[in-house]
Amino acid sequence: MLKRYRVRDYDFKLVLMLIALTVIGILAITSANESFKDKQILGTIMGVFLMIVISLFDYSFFLQFYWIIYLVNIALLAMVQIFGDSANNAQRWLTIAGIKFQPSETAKILLILFFAQYIMVHREKFNTFRNLTTMVLLLLPPLLLIYKQPDLSTSIMICVIFCCVVFVGGLDRRIIIGILAVVIPLAVIFLNIVLQPDQKLIKDYQQTRILAWLHPDDYINTEGYQQDNSKTAIGSGQLWGKGLNNNEISSVKNGNFISEPQTDFIFAIVGEELGFVGGCIVISLICFIAIECLLVARKAKDVAGTVICVGMAALVGVQGFINIAVATGLMPNTGIPLPFVSYGLTSLVSLYIGMGFVLNVGLQCVRKYS
Repeated sequence: MLKRYRVRDYDFKLVLMLIALTVIGILAITSANESFKDKQILGTIMGVFLMIVISLFDYSFFLQFYWIIYLVNIALLAMVQIFGDSANNAQRWLTIAGIKFQPSETAKILLILFFAQYIMVHREKFNTFRNLTTMVLLLLPPLLLIYKQPDLSTSIMICVIFCCVVFVGGLDRRIIIGILAVVIPLAVIFLNIVLQPDQKLIKDYQQTRILAWLHPDDYINTEGYQQDNSKTAIGSGQLWGKGLNNNEISSVKNGNFISEPQTDFIFAIVGEELGFVGGCIVISLICFIAIECLLVARKAKDVAGTVICVGMAALVGVQGFINIAVATGLMPNTGIPLPFVSYGLTSLVSLYIGMGFVLNVGLQCVRKYS
């Protein structure tokens, strides 16, 4: 379970990038709302500690309990529906032993681990209709429980992660072409339906967000308010930004024109106070972290290790892209955190735990080739 590794084989490059991105996040959160700084620092310390500990244990040992991981995930998500705490018309938080956390965030990591081992166990019959159907059926319970919170953005993110891990698991390209031939038309039909006045597929506020993105002038003082101010903030930062914790009256942040800037719209704070350069640094770090995960995936000792790394690369890369796309107006407002930057202890600690597994995959592949 616990193996001996050489210090020089440890992926310090990945660790430094993770810590650098988190530090930028702490600085931006402090500027947005200083009252959240101490909790984010505590989450960082806890996350880094767990990442290091997990990275020293053989990931194959944890994956032996993949059905327990799956059932624990379902149990936590089900408990949210029964005992969960509500806020802002959503029931997403759970309190156990005085600890309040968001199971939908931990679900991303738990599902990556579960499917990593599931694909490993069933790799010889992976492309059979029965196996692929079973995988979809296994995805549905956690997906529906998260969707009912309601949390459409996390549901979409989990679908993206699932598609990535299934693809890297060895999905036949003929099946991929067939799926795309069905999914793309269905997606167009779905979008047309949800834009109708009497639709029942998504919540009214979710529909309004899509409409505000498509017709911003009609929602400039309502749903489009957040994104318009976010774009104004990012543009006003120009090249070098206005500086952290500045007192400029013209600051969008200082004028409280963005609600909860420390979470979903943290990139607006980065853009306004650290400018184009700061924004590019954040985007580069997210890209480099995702690429590093993919590089580790290529050298993994088994399919399970590859799936873990690709799943984490998708989580950081795609979720980071969606968050920044929302902040810059390229996508409708989805309410999804920027990995390692946005405030949120559950998200931060979960991501570090996931990266702990990536680090161990890297150490295992070094052992394989050394």
